[in-house]
Amino acid sequence: MNLHSLATLTLALALTSTPTALPHRDPMAPTATGHFQRIEQPLWSKLAVTGVGLGLLGLELWWFLPGRPKARQATPSDGVQEVTVTVDGGYDPSHIRVVAGQPVRLNFHRKDPNSCLAEVRFPDFRIAQGLPMNQITAIEFIPTQPGHYGFTCGMNMFRGTVEVVTEAPIPPRPKA
Repeated sequence: MNLHSLATLTLALALTSTPTALPHRDPMAPTATGHFQRIEQPLWSKLAVTGVGLGLLGLELWWFLPGRPKARQATPSDGVQEVTVTVDGGYDPSHIRVVAGQPVRLNFHRKDPNSCLAEVRFPDFRIAQGLPMNQITAIEFIPTQPGHYGFTCGMNMFRGTVEVVTEAPIPPRPKA
């Protein structure tokens, strides 16, 4: 179920549910102060509100607390560090590790028709590049300083990181 469907369902439930009417009371009758009057709600209403609340909480946790993405090391080829990034509901990989001072080429292959993903931006490198559908678009730059540099979609909803390190990690030796 996508976010639009969930919002529509919530709105429909809110509009179709009827508020429980308070019993009529005589305005001249004495009233107890400081006490709330209990309003009985049908069980299905309580379950629906609880279910929608738990569903929204789960959606929020899923959206904002994803697992930490694994970093992919750029592979050197003819003096250029290169990685292909698939653009389909986000960026894969979304964390890329490169070495400072060497040219980088990120090949973005856009498969998702979402208009938000039609552009990628690297604010720290002053790069904004359109990504045509079903094509590979190369973005090249040379990072000079170590650090973490973010990239985003055109609406800043989908994000990724380029981690710039000073030295290439040494691959582990195969066990004999």
